[in-house]
Amino acid sequence: MNVVKTIGLFVMASVAALVTATPVFAQDGPKAVAFGGAAFGAGLGAGLVILGAAMGFGKIGAAALESMARQPETAGRVQTAMIIIGALLEGATFFALIICIQLAGKA
Repeated sequence: MNVVKTIGLFVMASVAALVTATPVFAQDGPKAVAFGGAAFGAGLGAGLVILGAAMGFGKIGAAALESMARQPETAGRVQTAMIIIGALLEGATFFALIICIQLAGKA
């Protein structure tokens, strides 16, 4: 996927999120505070974390498969390194998601 398509997809997803969130921002009463800037920012942050993690896992997998295809004798070491890097990336992703959930809970 080239850069222009990726940016276009991101812009379309952002517009769709903002259009569907408009009725929530228009609420009156005590629930209107719960859907303020902090909750919206936490939701946006969680989405960005998931997108970043997905891109990271994709790059790890692509690089590992390319490396294994070029030198099949190193497949065991490459696979072990790929699993370790994937676990570290997953840990960082869960940490960021927990921070976003905590921010959404305080709103």
